[in-house]
Amino acid sequence: MTTKLDSPLKRELILQGKLYTLTLSPTGLNLAPKGRRNGYELAWVDLVSGDAALATALNASLARGPNPERVSRKPAKAKPIAPSATRSNRSRRKSR
Repeated sequence: MTTKLDSPLKRELILQGKLYTLTLSPTGLNLAPKGRRNGYELAWVDLVSGDAALATALNASLARGPNPERVSRKPAKAKPIAPSATRSNRSRRKSR
């Protein structure tokens, strides 16, 4: 026997190393980054109405979703810090 979904049900997911909250409600589902309200929403009506409507709803949901996080790349060759850019122990002692 199944249980009616009459109130939101939340579960935590780890996707690609990041935490997300999946909320199942009587109106649909919402997948949002943990600690955020805005995420990807999909109504149950859109899900059961067919493939064309599902694709449209998915694309609309992606457009409304959170901005993807940029992954910063480390430069291939990092420049060493010039000795003049850092203060030596002697100059720290003199300035005290």
